[in-house]
Amino acid sequence: MRIVGLGFLARSIRTIADAHPEAVAFAAGVSSGDGADHAEFTREATLLYDTVECCRRTGRQLLYFSTASAGMYGIQRRAGREDGPVRPASPYGRHKLAMEEVIRNSGADHLILRLAYPVGAAQRPHQFLPSLVGQVRRGRVRIHRGARRDLIDVGHAVTLIGALLRRGVSREVVNVASGWAVPVEDIVAHIERRLAVAADHEVTDVPPQDPVCTDRLRRLVPAAAELGFGPGYYRHVIDAYLAAVPPSGRP
Repeated sequence: MRIVGLGFLARSIRTIADAHPEAVAFAAGVSSGDGADHAEFTREATLLYDTVECCRRTGRQLLYFSTASAGMYGIQRRAGREDGPVRPASPYGRHKLAMEEVIRNSGADHLILRLAYPVGAAQRPHQFLPSLVGQVRRGRVRIHRGARRDLIDVGHAVTLIGALLRRGVSREVVNVASGWAVPVEDIVAHIERRLAVAADHEVTDVPPQDPVCTDRLRRLVPAAAELGFGPGYYRHVIDAYLAAVPPSGRP
């Protein structure tokens, strides 16, 4: 596997690279759903155009990491499905949807992965869980009440991606998520319990967010049922992260 990128996802999928020599994983995109930097979006788009053209010429399969966040699906009062409507609610979501369309219309073989919120020890401090943990440790945390996050251990995400590639899944969009969207206040409460810290909460109400549908993922990878996904799964993800990352923030 050729991996385009040097960040958290790029490093995480190296474990399956040798098993999939015909794949090209594009993991060089904007790393934060809060990003709205036009220059960063332009940089990703330019690199993606070149990568897509290379895959089209060589016949290799492009693996593209999109997003399964509310930034893509918006507020719909239903679980976000890959074959259903999308209502991108942020510049990040609109950018990712535009990149998906570029890939779909390119003629290159591809697999688009709408990824939830992967968690692992090598994440950057600005990403979702490291940011929350840092805020709690400093004693003051911002909570968007109504927001939900589907946390998935990055190792489980890589396992699922490897299974999709082994099955030869092609020209599909797949939500890679646990299927359980957890209120942010519950995530913060669990972090506080584990760290034995009662942080001050700065609360802002936002419209309730919806989960994503994982029916397609479970149909394509039945072994997903063996990864422990369920209403309490997020606690295991947080516990594993905290065990791997000491108070210094370095794994």
